[in-house]
Amino acid sequence: MRTLIITFLLLISGISFAQKVVIKTSKGDIIVKLFPKKAPKTVANFLRYVDEERYDERSFYRVVRLNNQGQSTTPIEVIQGGFYNDTLNVYPPIKIETTEQTGLSHKIGAVSMARNAPDSATTEFFIVLNQRQPQLDYGGKRNSDGYGFAVFGKVVKGMKIVKEIQKGKTVLWEGYGQEQLLKEPVRIISIRRLIN
Repeated sequence: MRTLIITFLLLISGISFAQKVVIKTSKGDIIVKLFPKKAPKTVANFLRYVDEERYDERSFYRVVRLNNQGQSTTPIEVIQGGFYNDTLNVYPPIKIETTEQTGLSHKIGAVSMARNAPDSATTEFFIVLNQRQPQLDYGGKRNSDGYGFAVFGKVVKGMKIVKEIQKGKTVLWEGYGQEQLLKEPVRIISIRRLIN
């Protein structure tokens, strides 16, 4: 019970005070501004893992470029990180906060939760590299259910690092049929709140 109360207090205080996090990678730092007022559940979920240092020693492992997604009619450009295949160490999935609800959109630097089915996001997140990717927003065609993905932050420093990660050599990702898995994943050393 005590752990639950502490976690709750951390989540509430985190939403009030910490608006930025730093993602320390083996290639450099990426600073992300979070949007707790627009996407409170998604930010709280992300910060829960951050505060428990559960993103430490994880990785950016997937990159999607225009040249590695076959004949997709909804091409995107993103890098994806998180727990990858570790499904045992995650909290229950969260309800999606769609871009229609939040007013946010998938444009360059947007940080969003990856998912399969609606309301299935846990730890996986991605960063957008193009100017605008409406196919990832609510009503977009990248996911057949039309709910899109939940934007909850924006890169404010370190897009050069994001672009460098996206250029990494890729290999075939079993089950996806595309060469989107980084041959050498980029280590996420840690993700921590930045206190302003």
